[in-house]
Amino acid sequence: MTAQAVTAAVLLEQYTAQLAQPAPPPPDEPWAVQSLADGAAGISLLHIEMASHHGGSWRPAHRWITAAAAGHISAADTAGLFLGAPALGFALTTVPPSFQHLYEPARRTLHRHIIDLTHRRVDAALTRIRKGDLPTFAEYDLFHGLTGIGAYLLRTDPEGRALERVLKYLVALTRPLAPDSRNLPGWWVRHDPARGESPHFPGGHGNFGAAHGITGPLLLLAQAMRRDITVSGHREAIWSVCEHLDAWCQLRPSGPWWPEHISRRDLDLGRPHHDAPTRPSWCYGVTGIARAGQLAGIALRAPDVQTYYEDALYRALTDPEQLARITDSGLCHGWAGIYQTATRAAADALDPRLQILTKGLGDNLAANARPGLPEPGLITGDAGSALALTTYASQQTPMTGWDACLLIN
Repeated sequence: MTAQAVTAAVLLEQYTAQLAQPAPPPPDEPWAVQSLADGAAGISLLHIEMASHHGGSWRPAHRWITAAAAGHISAADTAGLFLGAPALGFALTTVPPSFQHLYEPARRTLHRHIIDLTHRRVDAALTRIRKGDLPTFAEYDLFHGLTGIGAYLLRTDPEGRALERVLKYLVALTRPLAPDSRNLPGWWVRHDPARGESPHFPGGHGNFGAAHGITGPLLLLAQAMRRDITVSGHREAIWSVCEHLDAWCQLRPSGPWWPEHISRRDLDLGRPHHDAPTRPSWCYGVTGIARAGQLAGIALRAPDVQTYYEDALYRALTDPEQLARITDSGLCHGWAGIYQTATRAAADALDPRLQILTKGLGDNLAANARPGLPEPGLITGDAGSALALTTYASQQTPMTGWDACLLIN
């Protein structure tokens, strides 16, 4: 066993020991267990992967799945990939075949509710577009919106009417809003980046991130087209987003970068208020954007687009100044998300440098791992760090496809 494998195995043992038993949900937040971000639903993904890929017992996975399903599961219009029925439904898509029979009745019931939820939410979103109103993150983003629900449907019902309607909606989202809105992008939200109102963002903002911005829809559109699942206007929508990214790409000696978001003033001036890249995270940074651009190039069969974004990824993740801004090991904005995304990108890459890059990124993930931190969950806590370490330990992509919730595979 290599030193790398020993280090990863020790860390994984510590992580799984810390996450062995689900705690009861807070009395005032019984729904918290249904969170893929920081609840039992997300933590179950670690134990499912450990049982599937690393020969662990199924009992911990079953305990966490059962904890996530305790109580009333929400299929209300506020449910999305990271909370409620879609979150638990996604977790059940990762269960290996030998255990699927244990959850099949629950999976079918959840799926029916998610399909109904999808149609309601698409109807509401299309009505909003027809009125010419501005959207919110919750309408379209990966965490709460139709992009995230589409990620679930791409795994469970790729030929179904529900996914088709989500994709058609995303195509509509990429078109400019009504003429009297000064040609704002269709995904321009009416609130500030913190979902509130701010004097710095009068009239809302345009968001570039994978978590809440246009990179999320680009990921889903590209992942669907790559699988030969397309709707009318699909190709044009991908090109439209790529052109938007081109227009706002900033260049520096260390490589291209993109702003996290732009204000109305930025739009009028044609330049972002940022003057340097932030951390190269999955959620908002070059890592997530570059993976989306790479996948767009693959889907469009445009190798020049693909290689441009692969070079951007390589340069960002070898820039000491950008790497110094990474301060945690989590999936959302830390080493785990960077490593997992880069690993997926390397597997598809035309650029051979990405294969070499992932080794150093995995070493950084292991060096920064701190089992037992206060946050146990998937997106910013121990479960997400541990899941990326399972990839590092095995040097293989996940058996369960858990990282489809990030739309990177």
